[in-house]
Amino acid sequence: MCGRYASFRQAQDLADAFAVHGVIQGVLLGEPITTLPPSWNVAPTDDVRIVVDRARESSVPGSPRKSVERSLRLARWGLVPSWSSDPRSGAKMINARSESVAEKPAFREALVSRRCLVPADGYYEWLPTGPTGPTARGAGRAPKQPVYIHPADGAVLAFAGLYEFWRDPTRSPDDPDRWLTTTTIVTAAATGGLAEIHERRPVALRPEHWDAWLDPVAGVDVALDVLGTAPPAMAHHRVSTAVNRVAAHGPELLAPVAAGASGPRSAGGAGGGTPTDAWDTVPDALF
Repeated sequence: MCGRYASFRQAQDLADAFAVHGVIQGVLLGEPITTLPPSWNVAPTDDVRIVVDRARESSVPGSPRKSVERSLRLARWGLVPSWSSDPRSGAKMINARSESVAEKPAFREALVSRRCLVPADGYYEWLPTGPTGPTARGAGRAPKQPVYIHPADGAVLAFAGLYEFWRDPTRSPDDPDRWLTTTTIVTAAATGGLAEIHERRPVALRPEHWDAWLDPVAGVDVALDVLGTAPPAMAHHRVSTAVNRVAAHGPELLAPVAAGASGPRSAGGAGGGTPTDAWDTVPDALF
């Protein structure tokens, strides 16, 4: 799964990386997208940036009737289906499984024509590091070590995502704030070294697959094929348990910690512990 990630590049840097045509203010969000602060700990229901392609009617004589415009927009992380009666349901839909995304009612319509990329710099997973059972800390829950996973070459990550528009029925039809844009990140089974950390991974797409995923007229079969492509090379390292706190957002969260060390302890978060032998066999190197 993907429940926390880092996104600290400026809007213009993302616009350049994804070759967007425009930077669009988010719906139901009071500030322009350019003022969204960087975060080293993006959490569910946070406002995030997404990259979308939308088909536009052209009024220029001699030009194709429809053109595709790529833009950088704001959305709330946690997809709310258009038919949902409660926008709070989005908190449970931060991820969509690639194996069932074409069948699930909450995601299948978005998969057809509302696909997006969710820019990121890396993401976090938590690895059990101690014994389990009734005598373990947390009544059977093993302590967990946070791990930061990021592109080996330092390039921007592009998670495969979906987005939806939800209309607030309590607002009048002429209220410009009546629409909420939300998004979810598609996940797949982890393989190789990533599987040693967590059984799931966010689907990160290589640049050569961005256009096909974003194409609003490409069919579902094309989209599913893209989800099966190989991800970029990734690297990882252990980080402090300070990232357990959703209120923590600074760059210090990415600082590596030694094996078995948890760094500054977070309030109410899982502590560190002695890594298992299996974890020690996974090098802090390329996957």
